[in-house]
Amino acid sequence: MTTLDPDAAPRRALVLEERFAPGPGHWHRHRRAQLIHASEGVIHVHTPKGHWVVPPQRAVWVPPDTPHSVGSSWGYRLQTLYLDPRLPGVPRRAAVVPVPPLLAQLLGAAAAWGGDYAPRGPEARLVRVLLDQLPRELGRCELAALHLPEPADPRLRRITAAWHADPAESRDLAALAAPAGLSVRTATRGFLRETGLTPGDWRTQRRMLAAVELLTQGRPVTSVALDVGYADTSSFIAVFRRAFGETPARWAAAWRSGVSV
Repeated sequence: MTTLDPDAAPRRALVLEERFAPGPGHWHRHRRAQLIHASEGVIHVHTPKGHWVVPPQRAVWVPPDTPHSVGSSWGYRLQTLYLDPRLPGVPRRAAVVPVPPLLAQLLGAAAAWGGDYAPRGPEARLVRVLLDQLPRELGRCELAALHLPEPADPRLRRITAAWHADPAESRDLAALAAPAGLSVRTATRGFLRETGLTPGDWRTQRRMLAAVELLTQGRPVTSVALDVGYADTSSFIAVFRRAFGETPARWAAAWRSGVSV
């Protein structure tokens, strides 16, 4: 486990690697911007504005000074690129970005020496190549299928907390809204205003993110469908295909083969 404080490192860019046990993670922030990439496992990243589920072919860009947490239901290994926020072109919005094979290899190589490298030499040159790859990846559109926007209203968060705790939660919106002091109409308007999604669409998106985590662990499609709240496997497959452009089985096979999904 690394003990280096990335915010105090002398280099303007560095990659640190660390293994983590299963768990929800803890909230923290860094002065530096981060590209958070799980070279092993599937992670979920939370910020006050959203939730992402990220397989190894993806990473989450976290802007400087953004509160966030990183966790997973299974063990995982992180390779995190930390960037000085004064570097030009540092985006100010969190997003999911692709990690093609070249970028993944560069992150792994730079993680071998972390923040302890000479300002001139082969290590510094490799880091510069790594930085050269970033603009084209950070410029890609965010993958909405892997993102779940969070409402700010604490009453709405009481509703989303139930869906976070159990994606298969079967109570209807009226049953969840009443304890939060909301009518169905007010809750629906709040979701649309704060997330751009209806409550039903938000719950469906939460189920899809849970399905991604389970599929990458090798779970059968039928089992995943039941675990995320679908009694009908064919309905689950249809919703998943609309979200990701592939059936769950094909998506999982592409993920296992290392193809970007």
